[in-house]
Amino acid sequence: MFLMSLPEMAALFVSPHPDDFRSLLALVAAEFCSSRPQTLTEEPPASLNARSRPTLVLGARDGDAVLSGASAVSWYLADQGKRAGGDAKQQSQVWQWLSFADNELTPVSCLQQSSRAELIRVLKVLDKALEPRTFLVGESITLADMAVATAVLLPFKYPSDRKVLTNVTRWFTTCTNQPQFLKVLGKITLSAIASPDGDPIFFMFPPTGPPKTEAQLKKDAKKKEKLEKFQQKKEMEAKKKTQPSTEAKPEKKELEVISYSVPTAPGEKKDVISPLPDSYSPQYVEAAWYPWWEKQGFFKPEYGRKSISDPNPHGIFMMCIPPPNVTGSLHLGHALTNAIQDSLTRWHRMRGETTLWNPGCDHAGIATQVVVEKKLMRERGMSRHDLGRENFIQEVWQWKNEKGDRIYHQLKKLGSSLDWDRACFTMDPKLSYAVQEAFIRMHDEGVIYRSKRLVNWSCTLNSAISDIEVDKKELTGRTLLPVPGYKEKVEFGVLVSFAYKVDGSVIVATTRIETMLGDTAVAVHPDDSRYQHLKGKIVLHPFCDRKLPIVFDDFVDMSFGTGAVKITPAHDHNDYEVGERHNLAFINILDENGLLINVPPPFLGMKRFEARKAVLQALKDRGQFIEIKDNAMVVPVCSRSKDIVEPLLKPQWYVDCKDMGKQAADAVREGRLKIIPDLHLKTWFNWLDNIRDWCISRQLWWGHRIPAYFITVSDAAVKPGEDMDGHYWVSGKSSEEAREKAAKRFNVSADKITLRQDEDVLDTWFSSGIFPFSIFGWPNETQDLNVFYPGTLLETGHDILFFWVARMVMMGLKLTGKLPFKEVYLHAVVRDAHGRKMSKSLGNVIDPLDVITGISLEGLHALLMDSNLDPLEVEKAKQGQTSDYPNGIPECGTDALRFALCAYTSQGRDINLDVNRILGYRHFCNKLWNAVKFAMKTLGDDFVPSEKAQLCGEESVSDRWILSRLSAAVGVCDAGFKSYEFPTITTAIYNFWLYELCDVYLESVKPVFSKSEEDGTVQRLVCRQTLYTCLEVGLRLVSPVMPFVSEELYQRLPRRRPQSDPPSICVTPYPDTEEFCWHSAEVDRDMEFVMTVIKTIRSLRSDYNMNKTKADCYLQCIDAATVSLVQKNSLQIQTLSYSQAVIALTANQAVPGGCAVAIASDRCTVNLMLKGLIDVEKEVAKLTTKKGDLEKQIEKLREKMAKSDYKEKVPVKVQEQDAEKLRQSQTELEKVKEATDNFRKMM
Repeated sequence: MFLMSLPEMAALFVSPHPDDFRSLLALVAAEFCSSRPQTLTEEPPASLNARSRPTLVLGARDGDAVLSGASAVSWYLADQGKRAGGDAKQQSQVWQWLSFADNELTPVSCLQQSSRAELIRVLKVLDKALEPRTFLVGESITLADMAVATAVLLPFKYPSDRKVLTNVTRWFTTCTNQPQFLKVLGKITLSAIASPDGDPIFFMFPPTGPPKTEAQLKKDAKKKEKLEKFQQKKEMEAKKKTQPSTEAKPEKKELEVISYSVPTAPGEKKDVISPLPDSYSPQYVEAAWYPWWEKQGFFKPEYGRKSISDPNPHGIFMMCIPPPNVTGSLHLGHALTNAIQDSLTRWHRMRGETTLWNPGCDHAGIATQVVVEKKLMRERGMSRHDLGRENFIQEVWQWKNEKGDRIYHQLKKLGSSLDWDRACFTMDPKLSYAVQEAFIRMHDEGVIYRSKRLVNWSCTLNSAISDIEVDKKELTGRTLLPVPGYKEKVEFGVLVSFAYKVDGSVIVATTRIETMLGDTAVAVHPDDSRYQHLKGKIVLHPFCDRKLPIVFDDFVDMSFGTGAVKITPAHDHNDYEVGERHNLAFINILDENGLLINVPPPFLGMKRFEARKAVLQALKDRGQFIEIKDNAMVVPVCSRSKDIVEPLLKPQWYVDCKDMGKQAADAVREGRLKIIPDLHLKTWFNWLDNIRDWCISRQLWWGHRIPAYFITVSDAAVKPGEDMDGHYWVSGKSSEEAREKAAKRFNVSADKITLRQDEDVLDTWFSSGIFPFSIFGWPNETQDLNVFYPGTLLETGHDILFFWVARMVMMGLKLTGKLPFKEVYLHAVVRDAHGRKMSKSLGNVIDPLDVITGISLEGLHALLMDSNLDPLEVEKAKQGQTSDYPNGIPECGTDALRFALCAYTSQGRDINLDVNRILGYRHFCNKLWNAVKFAMKTLGDDFVPSEKAQLCGEESVSDRWILSRLSAAVGVCDAGFKSYEFPTITTAIYNFWLYELCDVYLESVKPVFSKSEEDGTVQRLVCRQTLYTCLEVGLRLVSPVMPFVSEELYQRLPRRRPQSDPPSICVTPYPDTEEFCWHSAEVDRDMEFVMTVIKTIRSLRSDYNMNKTKADCYLQCIDAATVSLVQKNSLQIQTLSYSQAVIALTANQAVPGGCAVAIASDRCTVNLMLKGLIDVEKEVAKLTTKKGDLEKQIEKLREKMAKSDYKEKVPVKVQEQDAEKLRQSQTELEKVKEATDNFRKMM
C-alpha cells in the first residue's frame, strides 16, 4: 500500500552516469512529486541490502522501507505524483508500457547488442501505437511516457530514420519539453545533420548557457570544419549513387520460412538426427510433434499409471475447457483462454499429477441457428420454415460437423494438450441425457416452474434471448438507428409528452410512444401534493373506451418530468411490477413478429415502429400532444439479429434461483470456493445476493427440446387445464414415461392421456451449467465421475462470471451436492490494440491460425467475403483491417503467440492486444534457437551429462552465478504458476535466457572453450555440465508456455539417464526449488557489482568510440575485498567489456597516465587506457569546459551557503541537498582535474 506522501527523510540513490536511463527515469518521476526525495549518487549503504540503483529509502537511511530497481522506484514516485494511471485500466496500460520499455526497447537500445533494423522495428511499433495519441496512456504524461522516453534517449543519440518515426519524434519532443523532463535532462534538440549512411542523426544538446570561452569557440570552429568535410564527403557519395554500379546490392533479409521435409507418418516421432536449420522457423519446429504427443497418450490422465483410480501422491488436476461455440472459428480471445489453460495443464502434468484437461464444444442455440438460417437464405433462398423442423436440424448437424472439426483443428494448432478421447459436444446423446435428467429432477422438485412474465424478445429471431445477448446501446439524444425489416431508420433518443384528460389533464412522457396503446393506468407518488385531488379518479384512453385508474405508488420519481407516469404492465419491467402490486390489466399489444394486436383501428396490424409515427400523429390531431425533446437513453439491441429488443409477456419455463444463489454466494463467503482475482467478488455477491429467477425457454429449433408435456385428459371428471397451470405439465425422457406420470397424477388409465410436447428448447446456458459433470456421464456413477468430479480449477474470462460460472456452481450444488471446482481464475478480456471489443464488423476478429502462419491483407479481406456480414459491414471491416494490418500479419508461430498472450495477461479486466507485438516473441524463439545451437556445438558430440544436476565444488564464479540465477528463475516460475501470475513467469523465463544466459554467461565462458584441450580441462568439464544444466532446466521452464520449440531443442540434448528418462519434455518433471536450491544472494550481489563495472567500461568505450579497439583497463578499488573480487572475476570482466587486460589496483596504487576515468561505484573507479588510441587535444578541450562548468556551479553553491541567513531560512532538507550537491561537484571536479592531468601527460 502506497503512502500518501513521501517521508521527510526519503533518499533516492541514483547512478552518476549521464546515460543511465534507469536512474534518469526515477529522477523524472521524482520531479512530479509534491515533495522530492533527497538525491544521492553514491551506492546505497550495505545495510539496506539494496540490489541496484535507483534505490529509494523511505525514512531513515538505514530504515526498513527500501525500494530497489527502476520499475519499483519509478512506480512509487509516479503514484505519489498521480502519474501511474487514473484507474485500474490505465494502471494496467502503464504497467504494459513499463514492460515494453524493459523487455523490448531496452535490449535494442544499445547498438552493440542488436542490429539497427531491430531497433527501427521496435521504434516502429511505438510509432504505430502513438499514431492516434498525444501520450501513451490517457490525456496527460504518465509513468508510461517517462519510462519509454528515457529508454529511447540513448538510441536517439545515434542514427535513426526520423522519416518513418514521425509520431515518436512528435511525442518525444512533447515529453522532453515538459518542465519535469527539462529539469533532469536539460534542453534536448533533434538535429537534422545526416549521418554517413544517409539518415538523420539525433543529438542531445545541453541548455544554452553564458557566452562561450575562447577554448569553446576553437572547439566549435573545429566542429564546423569537420562538418564541412563531412558534407563534401556526402556530395561525393551522392555523385557515386547516380553512376551505374556493378556490385549487387544485398537483399533485405526477411523472416526465413523453413519447412520440415523428412517423411514422417502421422503419429511417428519426428526426425531429431538431422542438423538443426540455421535459424528458427515456426513451420519447421511445429511440424509432426502434436500427432506424436497424441499417439503416445501424453495428454491422457492414464499415461504412466495402471488406473486413474490409483492414489497419486502428487494429486489430481482436472479442468474442463469452456466449450467454444460451434459458430465458426476461434478468435484471439479463445487463444488467450487456451494459452493460459494449456500452460497450467502442462505445468500440473510435469509435476506428476494425474492430469485431465477435458475438451468440448457448445451447440450455441441462437448463434448457430442464426448463422445456418443466413447461410440457407444466401445459398438457397430458403427459410427454416420452408425446410421444416426435422430437415432444418439435419442441416445444422451437417454445418456443425464441418465447423466443429475446424475448431478442434485450431485447438491442436495452438498446442492444446487436451484428452481428445474424452471430447464432448453438448448435443451428444450422453450430455443430452444429462440435460433431460437435470430438467426432470428440478421440475419434479418444483425448482423449475411455468410462468407468464416479461422476457427479452427478438422479433427477428422470434425468440426470447438472455441478458448476455442484449447489447446496451447508449444514446445522448435524438438518433436514427437501422432496424431489421424497416427500409428507413427509426428515431430513438427522444421523450414524447402527451396529456391524459382528467379534471383538466395529466401530462405523462415516454420514449416509446406506441406503447401507450397498452396503457392501463397512470401512476403518481403518494406524497405528491399536485395530484392528491385525483385519488379514486380515472382517465379515458384517447383511442378506445378503456378506463385507466390513477394509482399511487412509491416507485414514481416526483422530481422527474411532471411526476406522473404512464403504466404499460405488459411491455415494461418496472410497469410490470406496478401492475402486479395494483392488480392492473396486462394488455399485450405486440405479437411475436412485432405487429400490433389488441389495439383499435387504424393501428391494428401495423408494424411497431410504423405505429410509433401513427400514434404521434393521432395525438397531435386530438390536441393531446405536448412536446418532443432529446433524451439520453439506453436502447436494448439483440447482439445476434441487431433488432431492437422488446419486453414481451410470454409463458416460459423458469428456474427458482433464490436458494441456489444463496448457496453459491455462501460457498465463496465461507472460503470453500475461491475466486481469483478477488476484485470480481463484488460482482459475484451483487449478482447472487440479488438474483432473479432464470428464464430457460428459447423459441428455437436447434437445441435441447424441453422434455415437458402439456396434459389433456379424456375424462369428464377432469376439467381442462390452462397453459399456465403447472399441474397440467409433466416432464419425462420420453412421451411414454411422461404419459405414465400423467396417468398416475390424474388417477386415470394411460390411454386417456394426450400429450403435447413444448415446442421450445432450453437456454444454451442450461446445458453449459451442468457441463462439469455431464461430460463424465452423470447421472450414472462412472469411474471418471468418481475420480475427476469435483474438478480442480475453472479458468475463463470474467465477462461470463454470472452467465456460466455462477450457474455451474448453482447447478453443481443442486444436482450433485458438490461444488464443481475448488478455484475460479478469471483472465482479462482481449481487446484490439485500440482498446475496442473484438467484433467481426470492425474487422478486428483475428483467427489465431492467421497469426501462427501469417496472412496477407488480401487474405484477411477474402475471409470477410466468406462471412455472414452485410455488404456495408464488410466494407467497414476492410477499412479496419487495412488500417491495422497494412502489410498483413507476419508468420509468428504458435509458441510466440502463446508466450505473448501469457505475457500480456494481467489480473485486471482488459488486454489491448497488438498483434504486431507478438512478432517480437518470435525473435525471442530465434534467440533460444541460436543459444542452444551454440551451446550444443560447445558441448561437443562426445559430451555425457552427469546423472544428476548438482554442484561439484569446482564451479567458477560464472558457473555459480548462472546456477544461482537459474535457481531464482525456477523459484519465480513455480510461485508464478501457483498464483496465476503469468507475466511474472514469462518475464523470469525471458530474462534468464536473454539477459543472463545469452548476454552474460555464454559470452563469459567463451575463453574457457577457446583454450587448448590441455589447459583448464577440469574447468572446461565443469563449465560443460553447468551449461547443460542451464539448457536442460531452462527448456523445462519454457515448456508449458512454449511447447513446440522446447520439445524440438530438448530432443537434441543428450539425456542424463537415457534408459529411464521420459521420452518427451512434456512428461518430464518441472524444475522445483528443492532440487535447484543454489540461489545465493551473495553471488548475485557480487555479479551485480561485476556487471556494473563491465557496463561502465562499455560506456567509456562507447564515449570514446572504441568499438573495435581493445584497451587495457585499470580498476582502482577502495579496499582489499574489492581487489580480490575484481581479480576473481578479471577474465569475465575482460571478456564482456572487450578489454585488452584488466588490472586491479588498490586505492594507494598509482594509475598510469593517459586513462579515461569513470566511477563504477563507490568501491571501484574504472581507468581505461586511451594513450595512443584517441584525440587527446579534443578530450582536454571537453574536460576544460566541464571543469569551468563545475567551478561555476561550486562557486554558486558556496555563495548561497555562505549567506548570513542561510541556516535560519533554508529548510534542513534543502541544506542537506545543497551540501550533497557541493560534495558531489567537488568530487567530480577532482576527477576532471585528474583526467585532464592524465591527458596532458600524453600530449
